[in-house]
Amino acid sequence: MNVIFAGVGGQGVILASKILMEVAMQAGYDVKESEVHGMAQRGGSVDCHVRFDKKVYSPLIEKGTADYIVSLETLEVMRKLDYLAPNGTLIVNRLQVNPAPVETGAMKYPDDLEQWVGGNAKKSLFVDTEPALKEAGSKKALNIVMLGVLSNHLEFSDEQWDKGIKSLVKEKFVDMNLKAFRLGKELK
Repeated sequence: MNVIFAGVGGQGVILASKILMEVAMQAGYDVKESEVHGMAQRGGSVDCHVRFDKKVYSPLIEKGTADYIVSLETLEVMRKLDYLAPNGTLIVNRLQVNPAPVETGAMKYPDDLEQWVGGNAKKSLFVDTEPALKEAGSKKALNIVMLGVLSNHLEFSDEQWDKGIKSLVKEKFVDMNLKAFRLGKELK
């Protein structure tokens, strides 16, 4: 299984990938991961490749082989679309985070991005995470909400996900993140 998480710095892309890795390892899979940080501390692109199977030899996902691309920001999926397998699935948050050139007025955020992305992938799921984030109590739970959405497509049980979240999230944030995960599962 090949999963790419894409987003911008501060969205928790790396934590989401670590939780998936933990869940897959606990389920007995060989797991490999690769991270690309870019200018993550400044809202730049961040992506993580997670691979799990009976045996995995390389952490990098080749173009055209990702089973899932989970994009925490709409524009970021454009940068990763060529990694999607022909029958792969895009899971895309509708959230728009303006990159620096858009903020300065040098560029315009694409108007028809969702339509373009949907037209370039056989299977895509666009989700509006804002209501779930409000109910969870924090916008910082975006990564966990998106993990909840992804979990609907993977074989792991809720108990395995709970254990993975509890093992990697600070104790004072566990309940909020478990709630965020459940809310994400509802976004099908």
